[in-house]
Amino acid sequence: QVQLVESGGGLVQAGGSLRLSCAASGRTFSITFMGWFRQAPGKEREFVAAISWIGGSPYYADSVKGRFTISRDSSKNTVYLQMSSLKPEDTAVYSCAATGRWGDAMSGAMYRYWGQGTQVTVSS
Repeated sequence: QVQLVESGGGLVQAGGSLRLSCAASGRTFSITFMGWFRQAPGKEREFVAAISWIGGSPYYADSVKGRFTISRDSSKNTVYLQMSSLKPEDTAVYSCAATGRWGDAMSGAMYRYWGQGTQVTVSS
């Protein structure tokens, strides 16, 4: 089992920045990918970004490319999502996810472990 705890959400004005953190514990040696997903009210969950745990290769949704950066600190078993140039449409609950599988890192179906989520609200 892997446990995930997110932090760093909050309220920010459009154009501002926030950094989300996700700390993993438990069987972290089994992790292959960690990712961030978000869900806005009335909308389906969508992929935001992911990173391969060993090589650090990043993956991004088109909607956040150039604005968001995913990174990881393997020594702390933590993944970060630096969000810049935030827009009101980025408002959502952001959830961290982890998996020990190999496959499509952008698919939510691949992830077995999920955090509780953290709210990000961007005001216009």
